[in-house]
Amino acid sequence: MHVYFMRHGETNFNKLGLCNDDPARDVYLTAAGIRQAEQVARQLQHDKLGLIVTSELPRTIQTAEIINRFHNVPIVQHAAINDIRSGFDGKPVRDYFAATDADPLHTCANGGESLLQHKARVLSYLEWLKQQSAQVILTVAHEETMRVFYAYFNQTPDTQLRSLHFGNCDVLKYQLD
Repeated sequence: MHVYFMRHGETNFNKLGLCNDDPARDVYLTAAGIRQAEQVARQLQHDKLGLIVTSELPRTIQTAEIINRFHNVPIVQHAAINDIRSGFDGKPVRDYFAATDADPLHTCANGGESLLQHKARVLSYLEWLKQQSAQVILTVAHEETMRVFYAYFNQTPDTQLRSLHFGNCDVLKYQLD
């Protein structure tokens, strides 16, 4: 099975430097984020997507709907790929990083989850993904989630997770067997 993993388009919270892990919060693609998603949609228009999977957060769903204009395939949500529960929803990303910097792999700030807890949740999604019948699947998720996907397929040590960076609408492609 061919799998694409992409980060959502730019959001209003990205521009403000704010965390968001609450699907009920009004976080949406900016005009630039919409253009980014449209560009990826054109790049993937000839790929034979059979399924698109998003997190439960609206920015991934909005990005997926733009991509799906060329494919008309089912879009399903999967909670395991939601963004990391930072404990800083609606607060500056820099505050989250400052609170977790001493031990980012294990620190659960403000009732959130650690990077290793997030990784375990995301890896459960990969097990679910292996059970799907579609031969080409696009997953639209978040930067923290993209770090886990990249590390899994490239055998990157956990200690390097925080150093991996993915821009809005960056796409990774792998073979999953």
